[in-house]
Amino acid sequence: MKELAAWALNIANQRGATYADVRVIDDRSRALATKNGRIGNASDSRSQGFNIRVLIDGAWGFASSAELDRSSVEATAARAVDIAKASAKVKQSDVQLAPEKAVTVEWTTPHQIDPFSISIEQNLALLQKVDAELRSVGGVTLAETNMNFRREEQRFFSSEGSDIHQTKYTTGAGYVAYAFAGSEIQKRSYPNSFGGQWQNKGYELIDELKLVENARRIGGEAVALHSAEQCPKGVFDIILESSQLGLQIHESVGHPIELDRVLGMEANFAGTSFLTLEKLRSLKYGSELVNVVADARQEHGPGLGTFAFDDEGVAAQCTPIISNGLFTGYLSSRETASLVGLQRSGGTMRAESWNRLPIIRMTNISILPGEKPLTLEQLIASTDHAILFQTNRSWSIDDKRYNFQFGTEIGWEIKNGKRVRMLKNPSYSGITTEFWNSMDAICSRDQWTLWGTPNCGKGQPMQTMGTGHGASPARFRKVKVGSAYS
Repeated sequence: MKELAAWALNIANQRGATYADVRVIDDRSRALATKNGRIGNASDSRSQGFNIRVLIDGAWGFASSAELDRSSVEATAARAVDIAKASAKVKQSDVQLAPEKAVTVEWTTPHQIDPFSISIEQNLALLQKVDAELRSVGGVTLAETNMNFRREEQRFFSSEGSDIHQTKYTTGAGYVAYAFAGSEIQKRSYPNSFGGQWQNKGYELIDELKLVENARRIGGEAVALHSAEQCPKGVFDIILESSQLGLQIHESVGHPIELDRVLGMEANFAGTSFLTLEKLRSLKYGSELVNVVADARQEHGPGLGTFAFDDEGVAAQCTPIISNGLFTGYLSSRETASLVGLQRSGGTMRAESWNRLPIIRMTNISILPGEKPLTLEQLIASTDHAILFQTNRSWSIDDKRYNFQFGTEIGWEIKNGKRVRMLKNPSYSGITTEFWNSMDAICSRDQWTLWGTPNCGKGQPMQTMGTGHGASPARFRKVKVGSAYS
């Protein structure tokens, strides 16, 4: 791999590049699913390739190839040079990179069991057992399960001298029970919706999730929702359980802090952001209890946004995003850091594959737990009247990430500190800053979970990337509540 990179970097240097980097990737993935007792999907695939970025005359050029012989590598590097020179003719300004020290590093995701050491037959047997448990509940009409593994081995080389070898493991699993009755469909997901729970771990995550043990409860809740009352409409205090708060963070904090959105570099597909530059260190984003970080470091946890170095060779970092309610930080790259006066990139550049250009992506965007001991049940006990929202079902947010509406699979009405009834089709809406400023309680570290979102889309052509969101259950005052799907 080192020789391959040398071929590419040599061509770039000979043809005038002031900077160049090469990523060589070997990516293996397994995706399995069942549907009502039958195999819905079973694939085990591998992809290999490389790419090169070059900076010439203040403009970027990028090219990639699955061919790893010398002539193909050199031709790909030459194509990147040509693209950079063409881009330079229409550039608005020169690209300036924030400085970064060269490093030589080997790093692998901490894991106990290589997920690819477990047979597909064993994987499917577990999924079919979960499927059978779900369908054993009378009234469940459709059961779907899934299990996913990925191993991405990457070598990064730069003209500045970096040589970074990273191997990342990802494991994910979950299931959904649907209950059809009349003209209505109700669903319950576990451990979360949209693919379940995903983390940068080995196969040990599958055992930790207790998939079989929770299946009948989830099936029962899907059926029971048909008998539940519609969520009332009005202004209520609300409590978001951990996974729903994680998605709230993703949409109303994570996306608007991406500097390429803020600067208009990513406006076509993903929209821009209400967090314009003058708001940094001046906007009261939330209440004093709101403390959010962007943390890619291993010590933050096994999130999908955890790594040792990003895809332009910058070390994983923790960036304070909201500090005691004050907006304090963006997600940045070496290029965008210099545009806003930062001395160093925040280390957030990542690419979906070897044939995609790295762009700014969320790492682990997490809200820090409360300092005082507080469980979800204690939070409920301290609440007079509220709606508890659990497990996302739908979301909508404008292109500046300011006005939003979320629906969840299930809700619970709380009165006098107790759950008094199940509610179906609950939704809530608000304005980002008003919502976060209404937070008046958050549970402690023992209630905190680092959730994985494997399907965040961004860029043109679109790249799907995994992000992490740590959260404890939290309470928000006087939020507009409605009833979706009614």
